[in-house]
Amino acid sequence: MTTTTEILDTAPDARRGLGGPLWKPILVVLLVVLVVGGVGDQLTVLDEWYDALRQPWFKPPDWLFPIGWTIIYLFTGTSAVLAWQRAPSTGLRAWLLWTHLASAVINILWSFLFFTMQRPDWSLYEVAVLWLSVAMLTVISFRCDRTAGWLMMVYLAWVTFAGTMNWAVVDLNGPFPMVSGR
Repeated sequence: MTTTTEILDTAPDARRGLGGPLWKPILVVLLVVLVVGGVGDQLTVLDEWYDALRQPWFKPPDWLFPIGWTIIYLFTGTSAVLAWQRAPSTGLRAWLLWTHLASAVINILWSFLFFTMQRPDWSLYEVAVLWLSVAMLTVISFRCDRTAGWLMMVYLAWVTFAGTMNWAVVDLNGPFPMVSGR
């Protein structure tokens, strides 16, 4: 005879979520982090153009950015796995997955606009879209798991700070010329 405890241990609920094999979301997170980190790194060229930009007084040293991004990726990846495991429905899982992927593409686009196109003014508009995507991810993550939501707050705080730095770079250096045949 099946007891109530056995049924509760196997049935998904709002507290435990859908569960499933842990290796699948971890594998997806690792793949996304490697792609986003790798592509973002390739697009982040610190050359003469970048060195000539006047930077705001509050900009951290360049060597600190890889450390910061490692922490952000760790927290965001952990949040994604927790939220995936504890999502109460497949619909919320789908929102979580697609919003993470969209946010990853938007993140890469920022690096492309700022560093490759050398258009901090264009990336300033784009960072607002990135902020909205991370805010949406944070809300979705909170709906799945409180800890997952709090972990996303680190990324949201970073994008807020990065947007402020981006605005300061535009203010200190603009207007920017049209892109010449790169």
